Amino acid sequence: MARKRKGRDISGWVLIDKPAGMTSTAVVGKVRWAFEAKKAGHAGTLDPDATGLLPIAIGEATKTIPYLGDALKAYDFLVKFGASTTTDDAEGEVLETSDARPSDAEIEAALPSFVGDIRQVPPQFSAVKVDGARAYDLAREGEALELEARDLYVDELTLTERPDPDHALLHFVCGSGGYVRSIARDLGQQLGCFAHVVHLRRSWVGPFDIEDAVTLDKIVELERTPEIDSLLAPVSLALDGLPELKLTEQGAIRLKNGNPGQVLPGNVEYGDLAWASFDGKPVAVGRFRAGELHPERVFNL
Repeated sequence: MARKRKGRDISGWVLIDKPAGMTSTAVVGKVRWAFEAKKAGHAGTLDPDATGLLPIAIGEATKTIPYLGDALKAYDFLVKFGASTTTDDAEGEVLETSDARPSDAEIEAALPSFVGDIRQVPPQFSAVKVDGARAYDLAREGEALELEARDLYVDELTLTERPDPDHALLHFVCGSGGYVRSIARDLGQQLGCFAHVVHLRRSWVGPFDIEDAVTLDKIVELERTPEIDSLLAPVSLALDGLPELKLTEQGAIRLKNGNPGQVLPGNVEYGDLAWASFDGKPVAVGRFRAGELHPERVFNL
């Protein structure tokens, strides 16, 4: 018999302003412990040295993480020109240097080539799997990797500030699987001066915004107290990009048991992905067919 996981039956989203120096996994662990939650996960890894928004799902909210897969994410990052590094950020060893520095006009002229549907090669030090192993583990062992380019949608890449000739602050909005470090690396190569990321901060992910995030210090302050539950956002917040359908009472009962359930008319077409609610609570996500929602995931709320 499987051992029952200890913890509270609590569900929702916690938006964390991640500090530098921690892995995303470590932040999830701290939040899960503070809420005494049975399970928790995050939507979109941030590098240890990166800061900014890390949405953490608790309990039944973990079932909504897959529906954020195509959500756009926004970053602000500082690029340093004149050197490439092994990690494509300031933590790596310098590989090549250049005395050339691009003008603002040259930077702005180069940025459009990184917008739209592009192909991007992940950094050598990344979580991409190569023959079952993580690329960063192989890179630490000194192995030179030939990583394949991947499709990426970039919605926006703009120059927002030029503090000095050596640096540029860029704003980047992309889809799933984007690497800011690769953008800096490739931009430096295109400009003929080499470049790497100095600082990276994520400002929003789909429906989640850094303005609504709390610090880990706040989590620690309220850990394992009744007051900490006030930091939870609704499970349904992650479903903002999907249409909502209202369930009949009988439909809700059937859906909760994993069967297709009757929904009231809504703005959906046959086969559309949607989520269904009853009495203000999400019941399931599934496909709409002939007046019913056929469930893919059912929430126990």
